[in-house]
Amino acid sequence: MDSRDEDGPLESWLVRIRGRVQGVGFRDACMRRAHALGITGWVRNRLDGSVEALLQGPSEQLAKMRGWLRHGVSTASVDGLDAVRLQPPLARFDRFECRPTE
Repeated sequence: MDSRDEDGPLESWLVRIRGRVQGVGFRDACMRRAHALGITGWVRNRLDGSVEALLQGPSEQLAKMRGWLRHGVSTASVDGLDAVRLQPPLARFDRFECRPTE
């Protein structure tokens, strides 16, 4: 059994963060925060200047991560956050990684 199963049902969220969030260490900090919370998935820059993340994990940890994403790092300026819960079935991630810009 995967250790994440012990924390409750697995949820998946697609999150888009807008504002001054590129070139300020946002993705690296996002990766560190996700690792600390035990969240899997990915984060990437978007060509429109936003940052996008797919987050997987237990509901409580994901709520904490979305709360963190609303502010991010001190060098960022988050103007908005859109979060959509994705419905299963969805591929299960085994780590959190940074992906190329799309």
